[in-house]
Amino acid sequence: MPLSLRSHCLQRLISFRRLHTSSALRSEAGISNPADYCKDLVRKHDYEGYLTSQLYPKRFQGGYLALRALYIELATVREAVSQTTLGQARLMFWRNAMKDIYNDKPPRHPIALAMYEATRGNHLSLYHFNRIIEARLSNSKEQELHNQTHLTLESMTSHAESTSSTFLYLLLEMLELPSSTLAHAASHLGVAQSLTTLIRALPFHASKGVMVIPAEITAKHNVNQQEIFSKGKSSHGLEDAVFELATVANDHLLTARDMFKESGGRVPPDAMPVFSAAISVVSVLSTLESVNFNVFNPSLQIRDWRLAWQVWRSYYKRTF
Repeated sequence: MPLSLRSHCLQRLISFRRLHTSSALRSEAGISNPADYCKDLVRKHDYEGYLTSQLYPKRFQGGYLALRALYIELATVREAVSQTTLGQARLMFWRNAMKDIYNDKPPRHPIALAMYEATRGNHLSLYHFNRIIEARLSNSKEQELHNQTHLTLESMTSHAESTSSTFLYLLLEMLELPSSTLAHAASHLGVAQSLTTLIRALPFHASKGVMVIPAEITAKHNVNQQEIFSKGKSSHGLEDAVFELATVANDHLLTARDMFKESGGRVPPDAMPVFSAAISVVSVLSTLESVNFNVFNPSLQIRDWRLAWQVWRSYYKRTF
């Protein structure tokens, strides 16, 4: 074996061992209390998701936090590893882990153990979990070839439906709410949620040399990606591209609302915890508009102190 190839393989092996060791240490610390591990993970990485956890009936809160923790784990794989192949290996671990969970053989990982408890008490479809994981795997491979998460808006929307929307389907299943109306609304809300999350995270991804807005939109508005990556600031073209993507997100939000027209816009009380996720979407879109769609404006990264109150008000009014 050539020396350069041998050195490359050794470096990859060392990186994998470091990742495995650090992950194992964190996991061992949470195995004694998986529920607390998931709760802390959600509180640290998804403040909006943690806020809405309080709206779920007590008997569902553990399941919600386990699901949310798994979703965070899957969504942050790319940022947690130094190489794409390691990220793909981690995603494949979770694909196998979910299969083992459904076979009553959960791996010794706090999220896996919490998920085992969640699936035992609820009728959650393994198909939905696999759909989320496969979408993450597919997106990871796509980013190996391009410095753009998606080339088309259609691809981005499809990915959002396979991840964010599918996560909402799982929550509806957990709450035992089989309804085509709720599922249709959740589908559109999931897309709106995914797009606004990516827009808000654009500065972070740009710092890593990745453009989250689809290529067909950036090309239409003549966005100079290398300039965005190197200077880390907005431009007229980028603001126009962000406006277009935010408009798509808002359209999906409006479609989700329209599903409840017959009840005056009021969501069934049992389903309101799921649709409370829309409040953070509304907050981000409102802030974007106030800063003329400049995603590098610091206000987009500051936690909205009114959000907790807005979530509770929305919950009691049963609207979003």
